[in-house]
Amino acid sequence: MEDIQDNIQFQLSNELIEKVEILVEDKNDKELKLLLNEYHYADIAEILDELDVEDSVYVIKLLDSGLTSDILMELDEDNREDILKHLSAKEIAEEVEELDTDDAADIIAELPENRQAEVISQIEDEEHRDEITELLTYDDDTAGSLMAKELVKVYETWTVAGCLRRIRGQAKEVKRVHSIYVVDKKEKLIGRLSLKDLIVAKSDQKISEISNSNVDYVNVNEDVEDVAKIMAKYDLEAIPVVNENQTLLGRITIDDIVDVLKEEAEKDYQLAAGITQDVEADDSVWELTKARLPWLVLGLFGGLGSVFIMKGFENVMQTVPSLFFYTPLIAAMAGNVGVQSSAIIVQGIANDNVKGSIGNRLLKEIGLSLINGLALAFLVILFGFIIKQDLTESIAIAVSMMSVIVVAALVGTFVPIILDKRGIDPAIATGPFITTSNDILGIYLFFVLSGLIIGF
Repeated sequence: MEDIQDNIQFQLSNELIEKVEILVEDKNDKELKLLLNEYHYADIAEILDELDVEDSVYVIKLLDSGLTSDILMELDEDNREDILKHLSAKEIAEEVEELDTDDAADIIAELPENRQAEVISQIEDEEHRDEITELLTYDDDTAGSLMAKELVKVYETWTVAGCLRRIRGQAKEVKRVHSIYVVDKKEKLIGRLSLKDLIVAKSDQKISEISNSNVDYVNVNEDVEDVAKIMAKYDLEAIPVVNENQTLLGRITIDDIVDVLKEEAEKDYQLAAGITQDVEADDSVWELTKARLPWLVLGLFGGLGSVFIMKGFENVMQTVPSLFFYTPLIAAMAGNVGVQSSAIIVQGIANDNVKGSIGNRLLKEIGLSLINGLALAFLVILFGFIIKQDLTESIAIAVSMMSVIVVAALVGTFVPIILDKRGIDPAIATGPFITTSNDILGIYLFFVLSGLIIGF
């Protein structure tokens, strides 16, 4: 129990990294193995992520492939790519032979096409090789690209006694048996079977008598986000994958779905922040520039648009100079409200919680923005009273701001819903897009409404 606790409390330290580096430099293989074998493979991956590529390759080649294959899957993608460049096709093949087919396919997919063929040709297990090759044919972001071929299946005509004998061999290839899938003689998925049902059943019963025909499944071409929603909705640890003929092809487990959700969350966060592609902090300056510059250009044009709008109302600002000083407040409120509204909608779309008509959703947002707008308008009038500002000006600013808040909330709600209905990632609506559009619209409404109320 103490060892488990120590493993849970693993903390990467400079001392540990230096110790590993010294052992590698001295080629003290015995001590290095003893040291690293004390840690979980995920902890070793964390250590290797801090080493230079030559030292990492040395450790990978030193340890048993049964361990290093799991380490490779836990490494940072860029570090794994660098390490794989230093391994021969034969060495990579030995690693992927230790992995489940889905993980093996992920590793090979990261290689250049010419190396993929070399590695696949070096895989000795013919069945494993064919299954990996099949998985590589599926499009990214589909259930097929995510599934593993390893599963436990039984035929409906088998008896319980015969079934137990046969699944022992199958279970050796599966790290965790979530469910037993029942197929007919044409390999068509027709049900599922729990281990409990199998154990308590009589040995001479047919599988068809004890199996449950109510089984959730996904098509091999289903989008991975839809797969994630199904598994979350029905609280599934695994789900079978079938083709158009209902033939059982594989299964997707919850750990793969967690990775999908993490990747989608990172992508949506970057889109919301105004980054157009998947980048990381240690990417090159050029890659980071390409990801950020398009939205910065949008912000620039938005700012220039605001300048032209303000120039169009130059006479208003000359008549009531105090309005000029409130433009940053109006722009900030419009942008903030718009981002808040769009963020809630984007989150609801992602979780499949946005129900009902667009009209009802917009009415709800109008009610919410009116309440918030009235509260903020009152504070603006109170502020004007404290600084002894003309009451008409304070009312004009407050009413204009409240109107801007309502419009910004509607834009922030409406745009993500429309984008989603058109098949565009609604996360793109948050951040710079909403902020820039609402800044321009907000400043325009501010001057128009203020002019009408003050009377010029």
